[in-house]
Amino acid sequence: MRGVNCRLALCLVLGSIRAPVARSTGAPATASGTTTDAGAAEARGSIEVFLKANPDCLEFTDQCSHCAVVNGVAECSTAEIACVKREKQCTKRAGK
Repeated sequence: MRGVNCRLALCLVLGSIRAPVARSTGAPATASGTTTDAGAAEARGSIEVFLKANPDCLEFTDQCSHCAVVNGVAECSTAEIACVKREKQCTKRAGK
């Protein structure tokens, strides 16, 4: 009976371990789980386009990552697990 309990406990422990899968760049992943250079460039490009269109924006979000603009560069959090990206929205503007 003791061996059965040990195996059950081991299965529960192994089943509860999860590998992190979130990425802050929002770039597509390859089969090996790494982001592609093109995907990372696309993510940076979309942020640059957003910042050029919203020069007074200090903080923004796409509902997955939350970003703050520091010295003209966006610093973003890691994307939340199981989120659905939306259009970027400015959440804090300069002078407000």
